Order: sequence, then structure tokens, then C-alpha cells
Amino acid sequence: MAVNLYDSAYELEKAVRESDEYKALKQAYDDVNADPSAKAMFDNFRKIQMELQQKQMMGQDITQEEVEQAQKTVALVQQHAQISKLMEAEQRMSMMIAEMNKIIMKPLEDLYGAVE
Repeated sequence: MAVNLYDSAYELEKAVRESDEYKALKQAYDDVNADPSAKAMFDNFRKIQMELQQKQMMGQDITQEEVEQAQKTVALVQQHAQISKLMEAEQRMSMMIAEMNKIIMKPLEDLYGAVE
């Protein structure tokens, strides 16, 4: 009997939504969005982050001024308890997804060999 990978993917999506990591991330996100000053600060941080990523993907140079502004913004948001908690939850979620990705890609790694 063939395995329907899409069914497995939807089961995995459901498991992610039910995980403690996702629930903590969602709660932290909701907390930041419930506080207008935290939300504004976080939105500004995300905007700067996205602009810099976009420039990198387009092969554009990032100026020293932009680097300094980004560093100041990171330092500022890390001092905000709710945003810091959100960023920690994002990091845990990201690590979990990276680990799941390794598991999912294992058959291809076995087939082609590990890249060293």
C-alpha cells in the first residue's frame, strides 16, 4: 500500500500546531500584538530585517549605516521582555523545524550521500 505523503504532511502540520513550541510561540506573538508599543517596535524590527534580507538576495551592498541601525534595533527589541520572549520562542520553533527537515531529508541523504 502506497503512502500518501500529502496526508503525512497534513498530519505533521497538525502536530506542529499542537506542539508546546508552537503554542508558546503563538502566545508570545499574541502578547506582543496586544501591546501597542511592543507591536510597533516589533513591526519596525521586522521591517528592517526584511529590507536587509531583500538587499542581500538582490546582491546589493548593505551600508555601514544600515548595519548600525539594525544592531541598534536588535539591542532595543531584546531589552523588551515580551519581544525577547517572542524571539526566544521563534528560535525554539526554528530549531524544531530544522530538526524535522533533517529527518524528512534523510532518505535523500542516504541516497546521494551526506554533503561534507
